[in-house]
Amino acid sequence: MFYKIAQKFMFQMDPELAHNFAIGSLKSTGNSPLNCFYAQNIKPAPVTIMGLTFPNPVGLAAGMDKEGECIDAFHAMGFGHIEVGTVTPRPQPGNDKPRCFRLKPAKAIINRMGFNNKGVDNLVANLKAVKSNAMVGVNIGKNKDTPVEQGKDDYLICMDKVYPYAAYIAVNISSPNTPGLRSLQYGDLLDDLLGSLKQKQKELAEKHGKYVPIALKIAPDLSSEEIEKIADALIRSEFDAAIATNTTLTRDGVSGLLNANEAGGLSGKPLNSLSTVVIKQLADCLKGQIPIIGVGGINCAEDALDKLDAGAEMVQIYSGFIYQGPKLIKDIVEAYRIK
Repeated sequence: MFYKIAQKFMFQMDPELAHNFAIGSLKSTGNSPLNCFYAQNIKPAPVTIMGLTFPNPVGLAAGMDKEGECIDAFHAMGFGHIEVGTVTPRPQPGNDKPRCFRLKPAKAIINRMGFNNKGVDNLVANLKAVKSNAMVGVNIGKNKDTPVEQGKDDYLICMDKVYPYAAYIAVNISSPNTPGLRSLQYGDLLDDLLGSLKQKQKELAEKHGKYVPIALKIAPDLSSEEIEKIADALIRSEFDAAIATNTTLTRDGVSGLLNANEAGGLSGKPLNSLSTVVIKQLADCLKGQIPIIGVGGINCAEDALDKLDAGAEMVQIYSGFIYQGPKLIKDIVEAYRIK
């Protein structure tokens, strides 16, 4: 009930303004008695992947809490893990506003944020301040003005800085809103990036005395052949997981709606079936050798179970969480428990 009231208020606001208002509110209440308005008691439903045991299979996807400001609040809602970021080595403002648009009839969102964030050092400071025992993944990217050919250097800088504080690290090469970024999903650039990250992981594991797994986040706008090549690269480099998928450039299911022609990545309910198809294709290629975290268009418990049936071992939500609220977490966990 509380969320529906809050949602009605925030849906009268500009989407990015509403997002910032929500983040500010959660930041100020995460460790106070006021978290009673959104805290949930969710029965454990443990999932072990990447050598880590998560309290349940439902995570918050990257992009919601870019700076890691509200980890304790999201943990109180019952998320099994929270993925923060995408973070870049240096602060950057992102793309020009407006850059986020609701498509309410389709329960969808289009964004072209462009990795707006305050930089990795700010994120690390926030990670150090976390009070709960939340499982936190850190999603890393490259700065917009870093040439693609030198992009791996940005990932290595971020990885080095967040490694001691992350449960796992997600490598974002699939956002459609940073020019040239998706080219890192192909050929020699991909092999070089994955190999460099695995070498860095080995060095950091020895330095810090702990192994932090790394996952690759891919786009939904890939051909079967491209998915097969990415799967082969993941296996060869012995990556720890894949996250499928990011937002899509297609506009299936939203044509004719207000804001449907805005540039950027489409997320929410219209992405669900496309994301699930990619998960199934990727799972067929990986043959159980590397786990998959499924994300994209989950709007109800059934959507999440479909992704698990397609080959994912955990799921993440974002747009569905905005439209449905914290109850979606509980619904998915309860459906998973009786599956």
